[in-house]
Amino acid sequence: MILVATLLGGLLACALLLLVQWRGTTARDAAGRGTRSLPSASQLSVGFATNFFDTLGIGSFATTTALFRLFRMVPDELIPGTIIVGDALPVVVQALIFISVSRVDPTQTALLIGACVSGGWIGAGVVASLSRHAIQAAMGCGLVAAVVFMLAAMFGWFPAGGTALVLTPRSFAIALAANAVFGALLTLGIGNYAPSLVLFSVLGMDPRAAFPIMMGSGAFVATIAGVRFVRAFRIHRRAALGLVLGGIPGVVLAALIVRSLPLAALRWVVLAVVTYAAVTLLRAGLEGAAPRQSQR
Repeated sequence: MILVATLLGGLLACALLLLVQWRGTTARDAAGRGTRSLPSASQLSVGFATNFFDTLGIGSFATTTALFRLFRMVPDELIPGTIIVGDALPVVVQALIFISVSRVDPTQTALLIGACVSGGWIGAGVVASLSRHAIQAAMGCGLVAAVVFMLAAMFGWFPAGGTALVLTPRSFAIALAANAVFGALLTLGIGNYAPSLVLFSVLGMDPRAAFPIMMGSGAFVATIAGVRFVRAFRIHRRAALGLVLGGIPGVVLAALIVRSLPLAALRWVVLAVVTYAAVTLLRAGLEGAAPRQSQR
């Protein structure tokens, strides 16, 4: 229980660090983005809807990316940082809810989250320095992976999982390495829920017990990596604030009140929107890279 309390306290401290950094850099935004202080109704709606359904099992990263592109709310090169920073606090709320009732070994949980944070810190530094076209291509590839995972979940292709609450030493080593990779991918806006679910199921862990690890990893990475995106001025401030102000009520409503909904039809709609976004991002990224290649 002491380690769980430490994790929760550390999560709150990381959230506070992000808020302080975000507040401190707002006045020094050299690009002059987000001159209006409050998000629009559409930005709030995206925050509420994506985090509401994320809590019920439809990931928020791919859907938020797709909606930002569909309605042209955020420039492509700012989407990863905006999602990481904006969804950080809603994901923290989810993590606080699920970690507090976790049945998994606290030591393994803490070390797995630490591995994910390490990957996220490195990944955020790389993504914050990428060009617009490189980010478009990378996000397009990430959304293609998201589509594959969505189809796998909808058709029941995921492994059934086991009943273990503690990983064996060999399985734990594999999970540590994989979680570091998942943390790096998170900074591109590629959610860790589906790949983590597959990983822990293959390793024999009860998927329901693994959920706190997934949520905790995502929350810590979002807050820590978010600091790097804020420092690099690679976020759209109004859209990020919309994710925060809309997302937290969405999480609370889904987790504590609604709990479950018939989502089968909605998953197909999400799949179509994410597929569209993946195709357009890949096309934009490849078209942007083509002139450079032809000059060589």
